[in-house]
Amino acid sequence: MPKHTLPPLPYAYNALEPHIDEQTLHFHHDMHHKAYVDGLNKAEEELAKARQAGDYALVKHWSREAAFHGSGHILHTLFWENLGPNKGGDPTGALADAIRRDFGSIEACKAQLQAATVQVEASGWGVLAYNPMFDQLVVLQAEKHQDLTQWGVVPLLVIDAWEHAYYLKYQNKRADFVKAVFNVLNWDVAAARYEKALRLKG
Repeated sequence: MPKHTLPPLPYAYNALEPHIDEQTLHFHHDMHHKAYVDGLNKAEEELAKARQAGDYALVKHWSREAAFHGSGHILHTLFWENLGPNKGGDPTGALADAIRRDFGSIEACKAQLQAATVQVEASGWGVLAYNPMFDQLVVLQAEKHQDLTQWGVVPLLVIDAWEHAYYLKYQNKRADFVKAVFNVLNWDVAAARYEKALRLKG
């Protein structure tokens, strides 16, 4: 079984200053994200051993570990990609049109995504996603990494609201961090994800 690996950051560690500080990116990417990669590999190894031995006594535990660490790895990979230096602003093109259709305005979508991220209970994420079954954009919360989603949605933008994403710079001011993230959101990446997701419609 191939091992999952930690993807490199697509920009320098200081590229998102002053909104996200260099030290936080080092800890967040090199330690926290790596821990999810390692945890996913461990869970998959243990599930493979269980299949080989025909012993599923711990399948509940390792399935939970695979869901938690696997989702953490996926969301962090998406998160790094949907940030970038000299970004922010508003979406354009087909994604902007879909946002206006489903939320009424770009401002309303951004306000809901910001509020959902700030208000996620304990640790989790704010997610702008496309649901191909409904042909609809939705804003969701993900508690931890894997709870409170809709089956089949494709994440377009994700915002990390775990304390490790912001505590060194923002302490307990999650709302300030989330507001700052909007200055480095890469809407071009979200638009490209949306174009791909549309192929799943119907």
